[in-house]
Amino acid sequence: MEMCVLTTESTKEVTETVQDTVGEVGRMTEYLQNHLPDILAYGIRVLLALVVFFVGRIVIKWIRALVGRSFQRSGVDAGVRQFTDSFLKFALYVVLIFSIITKLGVDTASVAAVLASAGVAIGLALQGSLANFAGGVLILLLKPFEVGDYIVEDTNKNEGTVKEIQIFYTKLSTLDNKTIVIPNGMLTNNSITNVTAKNERRLDLRVTISYDSDLRRAKQLLEQVVKTDGQILQEEEILIFVDELGERGVVLGARAWVVSEHYWEARWRILENIRLAFEEHGVRLPEVGVISRPR
Repeated sequence: MEMCVLTTESTKEVTETVQDTVGEVGRMTEYLQNHLPDILAYGIRVLLALVVFFVGRIVIKWIRALVGRSFQRSGVDAGVRQFTDSFLKFALYVVLIFSIITKLGVDTASVAAVLASAGVAIGLALQGSLANFAGGVLILLLKPFEVGDYIVEDTNKNEGTVKEIQIFYTKLSTLDNKTIVIPNGMLTNNSITNVTAKNERRLDLRVTISYDSDLRRAKQLLEQVVKTDGQILQEEEILIFVDELGERGVVLGARAWVVSEHYWEARWRILENIRLAFEEHGVRLPEVGVISRPR
């Protein structure tokens, strides 16, 4: 008897569930029938928006390439080309997205009103970006450096060769092939050392010899090594001098000029040749940790 009651109740629950499901399906079907034209129209708008987006991407690439080739033929500076390309890409994508919004039926006046009401918040959020944009414009106008220059950002000691000057950031490539991305605002608000701004660069060397070495002989050897190096500019002044009487020995100095791009290889090679020449002719370098000044 109890089994029959349970079976009857289960049957009622199943029947009610089926009836509810059928009712929901019926209401959904009725909704679709009533709103099918609107759904199809919106779907067509979404499809058109996707088409506009993909076609717009192609057009943006074409415009950027056209402007880039025009700048290249005109001999425009590489930094100006990169900055303009970055700005053009940003502006064209903003126009494209705004066009897509209108294709979806969104009222542009409403969008403008929302943007206007949120203007203060947007301005605060973009304060850093606007400063970086203004910094990029100043870099292009004042030209403290150009693409290809080796610069040192003095505050944070970031340094490298300038590879790109973009709308908000400048990219540096380090000697060990790392990429440093620095905001343009930081570069315009801090001091910068442009190492390769000039074609020639002075080579400053300091070498310490022990007090019991022949000073005149050491100066002769130092002068010989510097003057006979193939990358030293012989028409420029070459100086060999005693720079300091230090605690560990006599500090000799040498000054000469080289082409900027040859600076490091010339420096490394000359220091090596100085060490070999001193060793060959008995000029002693001070021992590490030993003070060799005579009493």
